[in-house]
Amino acid sequence: MAPEDIRIAPLPLDRVRRFVDTYRLGLRLAETGTVEAVGDGITWIRGLPSAAMDELLDFADGSIGLVFFLGEEELGAILLHQGPALTAGTAVRRTGRQLTLPVGEALLGRVVDPLGSPLDGNDPPDCPDEHPLDQLSPPIIARSFVSQPLYTGIKLVDTMLPIGRGQRQLIIGDEGLGRSALAIDAVIMQRGPNVRCVYVLIGQKRSAVVNTIEILRQHDALAYTTVVVGEANALPGLTYLAPFAGCAIAEAWMAAGHHTLVVYDDLSTHARAYRELSLLLRRPPGREAYPGDVFYLHARLLERSTCLDAAHGGGSMTALPIAETQQGEIAAYIPTNLIS
Repeated sequence: MAPEDIRIAPLPLDRVRRFVDTYRLGLRLAETGTVEAVGDGITWIRGLPSAAMDELLDFADGSIGLVFFLGEEELGAILLHQGPALTAGTAVRRTGRQLTLPVGEALLGRVVDPLGSPLDGNDPPDCPDEHPLDQLSPPIIARSFVSQPLYTGIKLVDTMLPIGRGQRQLIIGDEGLGRSALAIDAVIMQRGPNVRCVYVLIGQKRSAVVNTIEILRQHDALAYTTVVVGEANALPGLTYLAPFAGCAIAEAWMAAGHHTLVVYDDLSTHARAYRELSLLLRRPPGREAYPGDVFYLHARLLERSTCLDAAHGGGSMTALPIAETQQGEIAAYIPTNLIS
């Protein structure tokens, strides 16, 4: 082939224009660090003196981490994706970005992990928008009164303990008493009222995950539901992020004016995953070895559920957190935190 026969496809004008408009001349500095130790879903890193909490980190082998602990000479990060080549000595660099999740209509009917990657064997959801996993709850001025009911389909609950759109209602009890069944019934009941649902499975076995998805599919509830899965055999960092991912998906729909329902199944398992990560990263333990900020962990998550006024879209996010007790002991540490 002669050189004159070679044709190079021109770049789209909008890409060229964006590159020219955003390009800035100057020296670019990048911080790099080195992995000191890896194990149990966390890593210790030396260097990166300007790293911030909850900042994403890129590892040279393709692994992804999230800053979780800041020390004087080293920092601890939880791994969101661990490559087989991640070892001590691997280079790591800052990204300057916080963790976000793709959100949009394409998530309806999908099963995804806390990073938005598909777990149902289909292509990744085509979501143009990104939403932060962790952000401040809506201010008081943007909220409205809880005035519309959210029916669960259970007569005793709907008549004696009615739930309103934008409310937070704890489902608590021992294992095997039907806590998840009650929450699944509430999701199935939302087919008529046009409420979008997010079911978050936290630290569940794969058999339990498949069973929940099949029940939702049999009742045609997957059409308006997104299932977020942090499996028991996944990295503990993904289990920790699962409820925040589900909240972010529902929060984006709420901001667009939709009514949403989020089920966290369950937050007792989430608290144990948080305790595991905190102990691995040498955070000071407190009561029952939980870190001192475990109350704030769940408070800031559930406080994002609310009912917005008309000026802010009029959407709502109802939360049904599930907690497990041992022999009906509701005075244990995590149940009392969630109750309060």
